[in-house]
Amino acid sequence: MIAFLKSIDSRSWKVVIKGWDHPKIKDANGVDIVELKPEEEWTTAEDSLSVGNSKALNAIFNGV
Repeated sequence: MIAFLKSIDSRSWKVVIKGWDHPKIKDANGVDIVELKPEEEWTTAEDSLSVGNSKALNAIFNGV
């Protein structure tokens, strides 16, 4: 499964190792608050990690 996930995309395997959390809104001090950030406000990096998470979940659930 490791080789398969790495072959899809390196982000997919990194998400399996590190996990993925929905991006959160930061307060004035740069600290995450409980409120989730809307998708249209995600940075390119946050969006890229989300895509990796989606690909990994798709591969795992379809492979099982």
